[in-house]
Amino acid sequence: MTDGATEKDGVRIERRGQVLHVTLASPASRNAQTPATWRRLAAAANFVTPEVRVVVLSGEGASFSAGLDRRMLTVEGVEGEESLFTLAGYGPKRVDGFIRGAQAAFSWWSETSVITIAAVQGHAIGAGFQLALACDVVIAADDALFAMREASLGLVPDLTGTSRLVNRIGYSRALEICASGRFVEADEAVRIGLAIAKTPLAQLAERTEALVASFMTAPAAAVLELKSLLRAAEVNSPADQHKAERVAQITRLAALRAAMAG
Repeated sequence: MTDGATEKDGVRIERRGQVLHVTLASPASRNAQTPATWRRLAAAANFVTPEVRVVVLSGEGASFSAGLDRRMLTVEGVEGEESLFTLAGYGPKRVDGFIRGAQAAFSWWSETSVITIAAVQGHAIGAGFQLALACDVVIAADDALFAMREASLGLVPDLTGTSRLVNRIGYSRALEICASGRFVEADEAVRIGLAIAKTPLAQLAERTEALVASFMTAPAAAVLELKSLLRAAEVNSPADQHKAERVAQITRLAALRAAMAG
């Protein structure tokens, strides 16, 4: 089953069977992000219906996302939006609320019960890098270039990317990548754990589909439980995680028994 695609504010959303496709669709700007982009990405969470098992995030054109639309750092800003320059003049409370709202576009990708995959080609810079990191799994085309350039602009990453980056590659590597602002190519991204695989650009869609299919082999309820359990492992103490494993397994055994009895 394919639901009709809806496109708004440079983000296209379409469900194809059990897979929800979310596509950054402003290739002329290399999918640069604005507050409107973030509002639309946050709203994409509402499209994760019970039928959906996987969400695939991709970017149209040469780049996944070149990051924040640089106009947001000017006095003029983006039409219809307040620039970061203007927001900074309102004081901490106003800025905190703005950033909190923006973070909602990034946080749900890991918090949702279904698996989320970022298929990255070309540039994934700043907000683009953080958006890829928000997903459970990143697969990189051979031309992928990841960079966290916020410090180079006198800022810091603030779209949920810092803890995710440290969890994946460790503090020292995360510090070096963020402080230097350098590009991480696909080979290195796989080697240090940012991405699970590299693939030729021409095969990125095909490889992503194969990855999606592999996630469909196990029963949906078990995979949902598994994702929750593994996410908890990032923050739980060993004792708490051991308990979480027991609780999850009790649930799964009861479900298996019920299925066999039925």
